[in-house]
Amino acid sequence: MAQTRHRLTLILYLLAAAAGSYFLLLVESPWRALWPTAVGLVGVWLLRRVIVSLLAGAFAGALLLHGGNPLTAAWSLPVTHLAPAFTSSWNQGAILFSLLLGGFAALIEASGGMRTIVSKLLERGTNHARNLQMATIALGFVCFFDGLANALLIGRVTRSLAKPSGVSAEKMAYLADSTSSAVACIAFISTWIATQLTLIQSGLGELGMLDRYTPTELYFASIPTNFYVLATLLLMVWSIWRNWNIGPMGAAERRARLEAHDTPAEAVTEDGPAGSVWSTLLPLAMLVLGIMGLYYVWEARPLWPVTPHKLALAFGSEQGALILVLGSLPGLLTAFLLFPRREGQPSAAHIFFQGARNMAAPLLILMAAWIIGSVISALDAADAIAQVLEGNMPVGYLPLAVFLTGAFISFSTGSAWGTMALLMPLALPAVSAFDITAECADLGTLLAAVVSAVFGGAVFGDHCSPFSDTTIMSSIACGVEPVEHVRTQMPYALIAASLAALVGYWPVGRGWTNAYGSLAIIAVIIFTLPLIFRRRSHT
Repeated sequence: MAQTRHRLTLILYLLAAAAGSYFLLLVESPWRALWPTAVGLVGVWLLRRVIVSLLAGAFAGALLLHGGNPLTAAWSLPVTHLAPAFTSSWNQGAILFSLLLGGFAALIEASGGMRTIVSKLLERGTNHARNLQMATIALGFVCFFDGLANALLIGRVTRSLAKPSGVSAEKMAYLADSTSSAVACIAFISTWIATQLTLIQSGLGELGMLDRYTPTELYFASIPTNFYVLATLLLMVWSIWRNWNIGPMGAAERRARLEAHDTPAEAVTEDGPAGSVWSTLLPLAMLVLGIMGLYYVWEARPLWPVTPHKLALAFGSEQGALILVLGSLPGLLTAFLLFPRREGQPSAAHIFFQGARNMAAPLLILMAAWIIGSVISALDAADAIAQVLEGNMPVGYLPLAVFLTGAFISFSTGSAWGTMALLMPLALPAVSAFDITAECADLGTLLAAVVSAVFGGAVFGDHCSPFSDTTIMSSIACGVEPVEHVRTQMPYALIAASLAALVGYWPVGRGWTNAYGSLAIIAVIIFTLPLIFRRRSHT
């Protein structure tokens, strides 16, 4: 019955998308160029299937481009809008790098070294609850290369250690979920980077500013203004250090302490044997050093001191994708060589190909994003947005509006990647609607804030949406119901989002160019929140 209802919903959705396209062919409206985005957004919300929704939006836009001819519109999607993307050396390298890093993440997880790292960290000191939580955060930063692998690995490694340490499963799910997408979003060497850079490149191309900014340059510039992600990480660390458990999390933690065992957790988890620390740390070190070293050899430029500007110059060049692919090979080879041979365990090659195969869905989303982005560009969406926004909204509210829109989309759909694919092609071109020199102090800061607002809004949904893959996998891996995980994590995410919106994106949009100043204010507020709330609770 449920399957029949789902199929009926899909059919009605596709018919409505096509009918809307035919109706818009009869009227002249600047909103027509935004129809593919609207179709994609509604589809993701109704169907929870990102690829189908993005392709449906692209097809609806193609109908507008080809006078309502369905055959020509369908033919144009792979031929006109997808095939040219594969001629780009950067896109080719992005796909290959994503596959390699997916296999690399699977090898690191299966080696067992992460379990040993957590166990050793737990041996320090007597506060096992705090040690476990700090070790979990450290593990989340070590697993910077993939958000979903991060969430699964943290849950599998720490699940059996939580109960004897007096830490609730809800708290472990919060830590796993908060570090997963947030770390992968700002870690340059991650499975996210291919999608992030290609979306920025598409937006800059539509804006006509590829000659002034490279995608990598703008990506690195956006990290200090990614206020939601940075506030989330800081709030997580400080709440653990101060033992500050907000709302429902407090009840879960009190229950966990009552149920805690008297003895500390064992060093071996129920999910598999521990492995050598070096089977994890050496491949990760070789991955980073290999990419940086190849940059030094390839570009013949001084490597030290490493700066974001140097990284932007290296990976923003035409050889940037090739540097990523070739530079990752030493780390991958090291992971193969150090992979433990255990009886009954699949071979390293099998695990690698399984991990690479797990990247199929993200890569298909990326290709669908290329298609709908090309269709949106062909419909001159940038001009349409400019007509709609011109005179209706001050430029100072653009980063804030983008962040809130992204947070709403990602929460409603549960897809960070779908949110980025839908919003980035519209957010960057929207800058052209404003007189930057008159209303904003710095164009580069505004563009970086818009990019980070898209990323931050997308990550918010990964933290709060009950439909998000990382939300579901974090809760399952840690042994807690997804609904309880969302309920206990929501207060933390809302605090971080409020600080990001009011102290970060709004001042930056109004001309405040010192992102680090905003971060300092956010940090001060976070540091004082436990004192304020505890004082009120005592009175």
